[in-house]
Amino acid sequence: MPALVTASDAAHYTGRPVGTIWRWASEGRISRYGTGRHVRYDVLEMTPRTVDEWTGEITPGEPPPMPHTAPRAA
Repeated sequence: MPALVTASDAAHYTGRPVGTIWRWASEGRISRYGTGRHVRYDVLEMTPRTVDEWTGEITPGEPPPMPHTAPRAA
């Protein structure tokens, strides 16, 4: 069962900009549910950010893998 969140919440969870969440969805890296302002993303498909407990430095989570597609012609 997916855990659906807004792009803003997904950006906070991953430590990446909202535009990156939108790009991942357009590339097929993460699932998109709904349309328009009601779009939600499955946070379980994303890697969380890490925060250093001493310095507070944020390290963004790894990007989801690209979907398997047909090979490109050269």
